[in-house]
Amino acid sequence: MKSISRRSLLTTVGVVSGGMAFSALAACTGTPSIPRPTASPTGPIKSQLDEVLKIVSAGSERFGVFVEDVRSGGSYGFNGDYASQNASMVKVMIALMALRKAGGMLSPENSEAATRMITHSDNAAAETLWAYGGGPDAYQRLAEELELPNTHREQSRDDWSWTWTTPADQVKLLKYLTGGDTSAFTTEQAGFVYDLMGRVEADQAWGVGAPKSAQVQVHLKNGWVQFKSTDGLWAVNSMGTVSGDGRDYRLAVMTRVPDFATGRELTSEVGRQVFSILGSGEL
Repeated sequence: MKSISRRSLLTTVGVVSGGMAFSALAACTGTPSIPRPTASPTGPIKSQLDEVLKIVSAGSERFGVFVEDVRSGGSYGFNGDYASQNASMVKVMIALMALRKAGGMLSPENSEAATRMITHSDNAAAETLWAYGGGPDAYQRLAEELELPNTHREQSRDDWSWTWTTPADQVKLLKYLTGGDTSAFTTEQAGFVYDLMGRVEADQAWGVGAPKSAQVQVHLKNGWVQFKSTDGLWAVNSMGTVSGDGRDYRLAVMTRVPDFATGRELTSEVGRQVFSILGSGEL
């Protein structure tokens, strides 16, 4: 098992979060049962997405998806403004905060921390860069500059994993990373972060990354956190881009579920279904 950083088990504040301690948890819970369509959907692309996501979400209001098809510029949301905590998905924003503080590219030490934070979801590295980049106030400023309307700090806490966002906001962030018009960071800075997202280690390439293969490139960041001090549920999220085999899209999925294994499988099922449906046409 990989080492567990200080923020992986935050018993003092009642949170379990991070990127390194949950392979054992998933093994203990077994393969979760996720509702799946019994037949391939038909009709217009948005209707197919509606049909499938209604099934896999099982009517949960704590479930949101947003996708943008780069080929056509079309977009689709299924409860796309569902708001919840980022968990480790916020590490993309933390990397951008650190780059903004540096005024260019990062020092070798901080560049290494950013690499561990994104590719390995290292929480200690996130703590370091969160503090260096300016913490919750800097996060709020960046969200406002990027005009992410539902992305904001948690007013009662300073924790990076408790910052809030939505699937729609995360897809907009992905657009900025891949060449969107913004003065909040440079093209070189965006390219640095996006490159790291393409090197996330294999055991964390679930969710949006489920279709990844030799023919399909994926750049992503996932996040997961348990709210032990409140309802005991897990926020399990995934955001990223998928290109290849005739597809090119940006996708974000956010869920709140009873356990990590369920969230991982649910976000991965969304990743697989969206990939399949967008193979039959454009949004």
